[in-house]
Amino acid sequence: MTATASEGDDRIIRESGIDARIALIVQPVLRGIGFRLVRVHLSGQNGLTLQIMAEREDGTMTVEDCEEVSRAVSPALDVDDPIEKAYHLEVSSPGIDRPLVRKSDFTTWTGHLIKMETSILVAERKRFKGKIAESDADGVLIARDKAAYGEEPTVRVPYDAIADARLVLTDDLIRDALSKDNRARKEAKKRRGEPEDAPEDAEPDAEDGTEQDN
Repeated sequence: MTATASEGDDRIIRESGIDARIALIVQPVLRGIGFRLVRVHLSGQNGLTLQIMAEREDGTMTVEDCEEVSRAVSPALDVDDPIEKAYHLEVSSPGIDRPLVRKSDFTTWTGHLIKMETSILVAERKRFKGKIAESDADGVLIARDKAAYGEEPTVRVPYDAIADARLVLTDDLIRDALSKDNRARKEAKKRRGEPEDAPEDAEPDAEDGTEQDN
């Protein structure tokens, strides 16, 4: 699931085909309004559904943010018209069991359980499940969830071999995600000069989002 990086795209896992073309259209729009792209995916669900996952630099994404992104990217998609048929536009947060697409994602979620697929064989496998033990500039060390007989308990996977990676929903992940989200929202309020005791936004669901027809 890789494509040539566009200018300013720091993701290590990117789209191909029509998804990559759409990503090139929406990414500069997102950057211009203070968001970053997580993933684009066009599927045949409900006719055609274009899902755009995005988030702010601090990792937060509210329903209001989803609506703002939807309003911003729709005109750009209408002008370039990369999808020939009518489609649903679905803008959402990455969710708690989010895809990991940047090197920083692996650092942020060190210690948590992930599922990973690679584009080439790594330690005689292409699929892994385990906790992120550590990450550096070149790759990530996975502590296998259930190592088979004769396998090493850990495996190092270079970033350029990763085709897909996603957090696995666990109680620890939910607690950590909610804690990170609350801290980020409080810091955002401070930057905006709002009182700290202002009502918090609703806690994040597995995935917040908004939809519209195009």
